[in-house]
Amino acid sequence: MFVSAGLLPYPPCMNDTPQAEGPAGGLSVAPSLSATLDSARVPVERPPIDRRVVVITGMAVAIGIAAGFVAQILVNLINFVTNLSFFGRVSSAPASPADAHLGLWVVAIPVIGGIVVGLMARYGSEGIRGHGIPEAMERILTSESRVPMRLTFLKPLSAAVAIGTGGPFGAEGPIIATGGALGSLIGQVLRTSSTERKTLLSAGAAAGMAATFGSPVSAVLLAVELLLFELRARSLIPVALAAAAAASVRFAFLGSKPFFALELSGTPTGGALAIYCAMGVLLGFAAIAATRFVFWVENSFEKLPIHWMWWPALGGIAVGVIGIFAPLTLGVGYSNIDGMLSGTFAVKALAALTLLKLVSWAIALGSGTSGGTLAPLFTVGGGLGGLAGYACAAAFPSLHVDPRIAALVGMAAIFAGASHAFLASVVFAFEATRQPLGLLPLLLGCASAYLVSLLFMRTSIMTETIERHGVRVVQDYVADFLDRVLVKDQMRREVISLRASDPLTDARARLSADPRHQGFPVLDDAGRLRGVVMRREVMDDKSGALRVGDLVRRPAAVVFEDNSLRAAADHMLRENVGRMPVVRRDEPRVMVGFLTRSDILAAHHRRLGEVHPNPGVALNGAGFLRRKRA
Repeated sequence: MFVSAGLLPYPPCMNDTPQAEGPAGGLSVAPSLSATLDSARVPVERPPIDRRVVVITGMAVAIGIAAGFVAQILVNLINFVTNLSFFGRVSSAPASPADAHLGLWVVAIPVIGGIVVGLMARYGSEGIRGHGIPEAMERILTSESRVPMRLTFLKPLSAAVAIGTGGPFGAEGPIIATGGALGSLIGQVLRTSSTERKTLLSAGAAAGMAATFGSPVSAVLLAVELLLFELRARSLIPVALAAAAAASVRFAFLGSKPFFALELSGTPTGGALAIYCAMGVLLGFAAIAATRFVFWVENSFEKLPIHWMWWPALGGIAVGVIGIFAPLTLGVGYSNIDGMLSGTFAVKALAALTLLKLVSWAIALGSGTSGGTLAPLFTVGGGLGGLAGYACAAAFPSLHVDPRIAALVGMAAIFAGASHAFLASVVFAFEATRQPLGLLPLLLGCASAYLVSLLFMRTSIMTETIERHGVRVVQDYVADFLDRVLVKDQMRREVISLRASDPLTDARARLSADPRHQGFPVLDDAGRLRGVVMRREVMDDKSGALRVGDLVRRPAAVVFEDNSLRAAADHMLRENVGRMPVVRRDEPRVMVGFLTRSDILAAHHRRLGEVHPNPGVALNGAGFLRRKRA
């Protein structure tokens, strides 16, 4: 919008006050316009997609395929580091640190990994620290989606070291970050626009998630909710096809079976659905607590009197010590989620794993090492949901609460509450298990958790750090109100106009009697539009002009009456003017009205009235709320 801080729009009936010219003063006043409309400057009307979108889509598909292979490489690299660190063998076969029996030596391995990551961060790139998605968001919001080239290589390497040496993270976060960095790199090499780079970065990130879990739809939703900050065809199509391409690569390597095994039978009862909804409320508060705990740990590390390079090593000590007592907390832990969804954990073991995984992950992430958040949150949420399911099944057996569904709801609900990615959470849990019977419980639980989180936590685990850096993250994506209003509904129809043949002395006398307006359309003797002149031009005795028409020297900038106010506002910005004549498409030299910046701003009065919930409150002429009289 074009409202300066501390200023309010005024309605069309009020004065059109002068504005400063040039960039320093915002939009400048309208310059003079030309005598004909043969070269008229009219609003640019772009279709939803064009040939350029096809080009960007081709790039996105290539990035998606590449991200699919990168995901496989990174998973094998993590397995390689895990085998080398915990088993002393050179292999890329899947391995779990929990199967190693190293005694106290298990503490040293995460510490060594933390030292390596710290050195890579200090002497390579500090951008490798963190879990990937917030860093990608910040690049989009502050750096025109430009990710340094070295991050494309250092992020997966640092993540492989951190996770392979026992870090309690999932591989998905680094893969998402690497895919995003790859998309940004391609966009920079091929000299795309900032918006196109954002699309390519989001396409790479979505491809990374799809390549990890085989969940292309939720990957697209995650990109929309956390990275794109919009929902438009020109960005949605490339991201969707990139995610589909990456998922296809994964299916070629690993098959199309669900990522998590879950077998359900029987439709949930109404009582069970109520329980799952109530669980979502509890998981919403758990998401808030987990998020605040992570940032409390991060703040505590920042108070340490040592360089941040050594923090991951200190975090590694905690990871290793906890790993002695709970080996299942080490590494990615996808098998733990499988166990929760299949109901193989005993209650005490599930409670211990849930608590210790949370502590280990929060300390490791807060120390600034490289790792993801999805798998740890799924583990914690799945554990809490499973425990709640066991408790409800024992206390209310007639409700037929299934602890497995409860665990599924828990893992999705805590992620929805912590990340504020509501739709992605619901669809991911469905795609990862492919159990349609879980969809309704997921929708109830995630919506409840999302509601609680939004009520009590304005930021999320993805945006807290960004906003601490002074970057505002908008989470509500709504259709542009100005796109809904046509120029003809907001323009001024009664306009003071000047004749091109009028002597300047007569025009000056006329304008001196009415000092309210600053820009005036100029018409020829037949009433056709010639251009626009400014008050200062007419009143300038040194212009050398004799008649008003002599002041019209530049091509006209006009807007059609059936254009939207958004098109008109964008046209004003491009032309660097503050007011434009309104003409008809079929009669482009017949002026039907006049549109100014103030008219566009005044349209928002109606928007404010639409969103105010109290019908007894209306907007006065200056835009302030006032109570209607009885």
